[in-house]
Amino acid sequence: MQFPAQERFADGAQFIAGRLARGSSGRTHAVVDPATGDDVHTYALAGTDDVDAAVAAARAAFPGWAGATPAERSEALHRFSAVLADRAEDLARAESLQCGKPLKLSREFDVPGTVDNTAFFAGAARHLQGQSAGEYSGDHTSYVRREAIGVIGSIAPWNYPLQMAAWKILPAIAAGNTVVLKPAELTPLTSLLFAEAATAAGIPDGVVNIVTGTGREAGEHLVGHPDVAMTSFTGSTAVGRRVAEVATATVKRLHLELGGKAPFVVFDDADLDAAVNGAVAGALINTGQDCTAATRAYVQRAVYEEFVARTAALMETVRLGDPFAPTTDLGPLISHVQRDRVAAFVDRARGYARVVTGGEAPGGDLAKGAYYRPTLIADAPQDSEIVQSEIFGPVLVVLPFDTDDEGIRLANDTPYGLAASAWTRDVYRAGRATRDIKAGCVWINDHVPIISEMPHGGFKQSGFGKDMSAYSFEEYTQIKHVMFDNTAVVRKDWHRTIFGDR
Repeated sequence: MQFPAQERFADGAQFIAGRLARGSSGRTHAVVDPATGDDVHTYALAGTDDVDAAVAAARAAFPGWAGATPAERSEALHRFSAVLADRAEDLARAESLQCGKPLKLSREFDVPGTVDNTAFFAGAARHLQGQSAGEYSGDHTSYVRREAIGVIGSIAPWNYPLQMAAWKILPAIAAGNTVVLKPAELTPLTSLLFAEAATAAGIPDGVVNIVTGTGREAGEHLVGHPDVAMTSFTGSTAVGRRVAEVATATVKRLHLELGGKAPFVVFDDADLDAAVNGAVAGALINTGQDCTAATRAYVQRAVYEEFVARTAALMETVRLGDPFAPTTDLGPLISHVQRDRVAAFVDRARGYARVVTGGEAPGGDLAKGAYYRPTLIADAPQDSEIVQSEIFGPVLVVLPFDTDDEGIRLANDTPYGLAASAWTRDVYRAGRATRDIKAGCVWINDHVPIISEMPHGGFKQSGFGKDMSAYSFEEYTQIKHVMFDNTAVVRKDWHRTIFGDR
C-alpha cells in the first residue's frame, strides 16, 4: 500500500508550534514519485512569514525546554523513540515514496537508524557535563557550565530526509535548544512525520518546527534570521558557501556537512571478494546519492584488471525496479533532472575514459522513472571531471596505483575529505591508511556503516562540525566559565594595576 501523502498532509506541509499549517508564499510545489514521475502531494510553500512564525514559536519554547532537567528531556526523547518505532512502517513507506529508495533500504537502514539515534540521544541528554571545579588561580574556584545556545535553524538535504532531520534535531533538542528545520522541498514528508511524532511523545509545542520552502526564500531567511543563534546545514559545498556567507551577517555559529568524493583504496593483499562486494554496495547505496558513497576506487596494479572485471560483473546483477517490490535492489535517482546530470557526467567521460558497464538509462517499464544503470568507469585521468567532481549517482570510477605512497596520495587528491576506506590484510598498511588519509571517517575493510555513538563530519571542503554521537554536543552547546572569589578580600592584589601601590 502506498503512503497516502495527499490525504495525510491535507492541512499543509509546515509544522509550527505543534500543528500542521499551509505555507503563505502564494506558490505551490509537488512532491514527485521519482519511480513513476507522478505527483503524490502538492502543497503550499513556506514564505518568510512562515519562517518568522516558526522562529517565534521556537524562541517562545526555548526557556521552558532549556530549563527542563536533563532527566526530563531524556524521558521525552525515550518516548519519542518509542513513537517512532510504532510508526516505522509509515515512515519507511513515506521515505520510499518521496525518494525512490527501495523499501528494504528504508525499512532496514533509514528508519531503524533514526529510531536508534533517538534512543542514543535520550541517554546522552543526561551526560551533558562541564569540566570539574577547581582552584586554578589559587584564590578563586572555577567551573564550566555547558548551556544551550537558543533557536537552531537547520537545513537538511533530499537524499536521506528522515535521517538528516534526526541528525539535525536530536542533538540540538537533547542539549536544550529548540529547532526550526527546513527540509528539501522535494522530500518533506518524513520530516513532517518526525515532527508529529515528537509532539505525540510529549515534547512541547515549538521545540521542533518544520518550514518547507525554497532555499532562496525560506532557507536564506532562516539562516539570516536575527533570532536564530546557530545554523546547521547539510548539502553541497557550493550551497554551503552561500549559507556561510549569509550566516556571517549575524555572526552566528555554523555547522556544515558538505560534499564528498570518497576514495576506496584496495591494496594488493586485500581480500578481493570482500573488496568487490564492498565497492558495489558502497558505490550504489541510495543509488549513489550519498556523500560518503564509494566513488573513486584506487586499486593496486597487480589486482587492478581482476577488480575491474569482477566489479563490473557484480554490478550487472543489481536489480532495478519498483521501490516497493521486494526484489528491487536499486531505485531511481531523486528526479529526472538529477538523472540527466549524472548521464551528462558519464557521456563526457566517454571522451577520455572507458565505460566498462552501465552508462545508460533503462528502457521499458522503467523509462518513465528517473532510473540509471549502475556504471563502472575505468582508466580516467586523476585530474578529470569524473574523478574530481561529486556526481551523486550510481557511478564508480576505478584507477590503478603502483606504490602505497601513490595510493594514499591519490586518495587525498581532491578538495573533499568526508569519508574513505582502505582494504588490506596488513595491519601496518591499515594503520597508515587511518593516519594519512584526510577524511572524517576511514573504514578498514568496509565502507558506509555508521553508528549513533560515533561522530560524522568532514575535513577540508567537506565542512566542519560533527553530527551524531556525544561529540555533536560541541556544536549545540556553548561554554561558560564561572569564577568565584574565595578570599573575601576587598582590595585584591591585582587592583594596584588600576589604582594605588602595593
